[in-house]
Amino acid sequence: MRALAPKELSLSSSDNPQFDPQPMLTSEANPPVPISPSGSFMASPLPAALPTHPPPRDPVWSGWDVLLIAVLTIVSVISLGAMLGLGTYLYQQKSLKEVAPLLAIVAQALAYIAVGAFMVMMVQGKYRVPFWQAIRWNWPGGGLRFLGLGVLTVAVDLLSRYLPMPKTTPFDEFFARPTDAYLMVVFAVSLGPLFEELLFRGFLYPVLARRLGVAWGVILTALPFGLMHYMQYRSWSAVLLIFIVGVVLTVVRAVTNSVAASFLVHVGYNGTLMLLAATATGGFRHMEKLGTLQFYLR
Repeated sequence: MRALAPKELSLSSSDNPQFDPQPMLTSEANPPVPISPSGSFMASPLPAALPTHPPPRDPVWSGWDVLLIAVLTIVSVISLGAMLGLGTYLYQQKSLKEVAPLLAIVAQALAYIAVGAFMVMMVQGKYRVPFWQAIRWNWPGGGLRFLGLGVLTVAVDLLSRYLPMPKTTPFDEFFARPTDAYLMVVFAVSLGPLFEELLFRGFLYPVLARRLGVAWGVILTALPFGLMHYMQYRSWSAVLLIFIVGVVLTVVRAVTNSVAASFLVHVGYNGTLMLLAATATGGFRHMEKLGTLQFYLR
């Protein structure tokens, strides 16, 4: 057997053009895959513009978080009210009926502060997001316009003329004494609307809107807002009026994407009702005249 000449060992020759390897085609659209010195393929780096993390949910919390906040609010109000009532009875020997309105306001205020702190810790601790940014607390331009809208929303209460409204309600007890009445006024234009807007328009509405759409989100946010006030009035007609007010507040939140805007409307609404009541009763000194007022305090 003869040995092959070096020329015959080559697959590429003028005599065997079919074995000539084709050059690798490259272009900017199809760059070659880099190969490491060991012969394995190397992963191409991601473009700088491509995000490395998925965008956060809006809102970051879930419906279960909102349910937890609601349950915590109810439990806090009831438990704090019971503890304050028991302490007052044991240490001051006063009739609970006499101090019940004052204790109810204080218990509700303390519960709102405690649950509000829990809201902040949950958003910033669990989800690592700035609270006011996550809650969409954006101060709107022309805040006086939203306060004015709250004043106009009082017109909703004109519907009470065509509904079976009770002559007296449990809420009237908060105005039995001027001291309790003025404390309620302060609460109604500050901590009360602040907490309710955070809970309903801040936490509940965006979860419902994300899952069911804006329209259903508005309706289903206003519904528990109205039902929450049933125990104050024991009247479904009053609940209906508050539900309508809740729709207005939630629409403002949806249109402006601002809980601060709905808060201003809420303050304008409550403040107008309180001013009308104070004017009609001579600074809450003649509460028997409150019946002449065709509006119901919320």
